Amino acid sequence: MNQDTPGLARPAAGRRGRILVVDDQPANIVVAHQILRERHDVFMATNGEQALEFCRATPPDMLLLDVEMPGLNGMDVCRRLKQDPMTQDIPVIFVTGLQNPQEEVACWEAGAADFVSKPVTPITLLNRVNAHLTLKFQADQLRVLAYHDGLTGIANRRNFDERLDKAWRHCQRARSTLALILSDVDLFKKYNDSCGHHAGDECLRQVASAIQDQMRRPYDLAARYGGEEFVCLLPETTLAGAVTVAIKIDAAVRALHIQHPASSVDVCVTLSQGVAVIEPDAGEDGERLLRLADDQLYLAKRTGRGRVCAV
Repeated sequence: MNQDTPGLARPAAGRRGRILVVDDQPANIVVAHQILRERHDVFMATNGEQALEFCRATPPDMLLLDVEMPGLNGMDVCRRLKQDPMTQDIPVIFVTGLQNPQEEVACWEAGAADFVSKPVTPITLLNRVNAHLTLKFQADQLRVLAYHDGLTGIANRRNFDERLDKAWRHCQRARSTLALILSDVDLFKKYNDSCGHHAGDECLRQVASAIQDQMRRPYDLAARYGGEEFVCLLPETTLAGAVTVAIKIDAAVRALHIQHPASSVDVCVTLSQGVAVIEPDAGEDGERLLRLADDQLYLAKRTGRGRVCAV
């Protein structure tokens, strides 16, 4: 079947999908692979445990999932995927020979996006896969727009606020510390006035990228907090660890050598940074941590800028 086959839906922008085919019968996996391989990257798992491990390590764009498997069956796999925030948005298409309406209802309730009957018809499978991939890619793009800053590309304030709440509750349960770094580009208004707003935008993009590069763990977050302010959220981090990150951020921004002719701090763009670390308490929320970091940021500005202050 070539790419010009009439009646064949195509995923958004012709993008290849990453599809995990899960079936305890290798012959069924081979059939699905032959149908999908020209347009998509196809991976395989022969049981539910393998499928869950794959999805958590490298989430695919879609699952083609057999319902009846020994051990962890397809409905169990689907339920677990939908309960995990990291995998709940992966669409699941059940490939099944089920004819019982009650069993179909159970699959819908488990979180299925669609069904394909066995034995599969190639054009039906391709159309179902492409249609749901298009919806998935569009939803992914909307999430990026909703949770990322349009200028710098890093997380936005909304993203940060949600992550702060989750990190606060996580560290409270784990009885571990939560660190936060507030960074402000020194004398940014003067930079804009002397270099122009186009240069100011480019400066913020480069600073954001330098800050993002210092987030070394998957659960660390760098976000644009507003204007020329940035924030870093570091769960399970000590004061010494957070100060070390702030010092690395300072060095990375200075290494950009962005000339700041109107600065009284240095010849290049610098940051003032406030660092705060606490062990979350049940009677409070992340606003306390923000206030502590903001107090330290104010101290850094008041005592000369271009420095890190911490509590």
